Amino acid sequence: MNARRRAVLGSLSAAFFLHAAADPPPPTARMAGAARAFLATLAPVEAAKARFPFEAKERFDWAYVPKARAGLALKSMAPAQREAALALLKAGLSEKGYAKVETIRSLEDVLAGLEGSSSRDPGLYTLAVFGEPSESGTWGFRYEGHHVSLNWTFVAGRSIASTPQFLGANPAEVKDGPLKGTRALAAEEDLGRAFVKALDAERRSRAVVSTSAPADILTGASRRAATQGDRGLAWDSMTADQQVQILRILEEHAGAQRPELAAARMERLRAAGLPSIRFAWMGGLEKGQGHYYRIQGATFLVEYDDTQNGANHVHTVWRDFDGDFGEDLLAEHYRSAPHPER
Repeated sequence: MNARRRAVLGSLSAAFFLHAAADPPPPTARMAGAARAFLATLAPVEAAKARFPFEAKERFDWAYVPKARAGLALKSMAPAQREAALALLKAGLSEKGYAKVETIRSLEDVLAGLEGSSSRDPGLYTLAVFGEPSESGTWGFRYEGHHVSLNWTFVAGRSIASTPQFLGANPAEVKDGPLKGTRALAAEEDLGRAFVKALDAERRSRAVVSTSAPADILTGASRRAATQGDRGLAWDSMTADQQVQILRILEEHAGAQRPELAAARMERLRAAGLPSIRFAWMGGLEKGQGHYYRIQGATFLVEYDDTQNGANHVHTVWRDFDGDFGEDLLAEHYRSAPHPER
């Protein structure tokens, strides 16, 4: 090999390694690093509130209503701790998702003004870490407060589960005050309504399964989500454009997660079979009327409900029938690599 060729190859090799070094770490590494950085800011008394064994029942005890929660609350953190906590949250979410979650949290101040209640507090959002964060281990974390429950589970450093995922908004649209016009979950509402209203009469008759909407998402905060039957407009009965619109709605819900996780979610439902997907609508079609929709496939369920407070109070959830809290990933992991201590 002549000197010129060696020099060119050497330059290319150096460029490759420089590029590789500059690449961001994989999601598991980034999130584990952010979790360790957060935990490192805590004194023992704070760590005792924030940390739980991975096998703790608390990991499955999720909720989206105002209540006392396990974990360390933002209002109990010093500024540096709060910054590290939110950095961990950012590591799990897309920019758009993080903006939604922070907007939802800001609505607590709006509710405090509307209700005159001291229980509405944007500092009452808690972070809990389950197990020991590592790039190769099995662990998880949860960020939760009123109208937010975000759960991540990491299995053997390779697989990530990101459900249940709950986001809500009250008010769905702020009517007065400094935040007037704010709609934390606008796209979730607008895309669903646009889809059903654009359907021809025959398809709409199949999609609209009831003229009245339920008072809340049907699965609630159940430990495991139940399938909701096979009512609604089936995938194979949709036009190609309508199928694209359904995927767009699903991408909006999934897109709260960081891009790699959102893409994995969409790939999972495609692998399970798009023909299994059905869209069902309940309630009125016009803005301001109580309404509900769901999109269900073989492995997942997305629910959206807006009926409370004069149809200005939104609840949304993404559930995986076997994958919530990483249960399917854990089952496969323990089958292939049994852990006596479990």
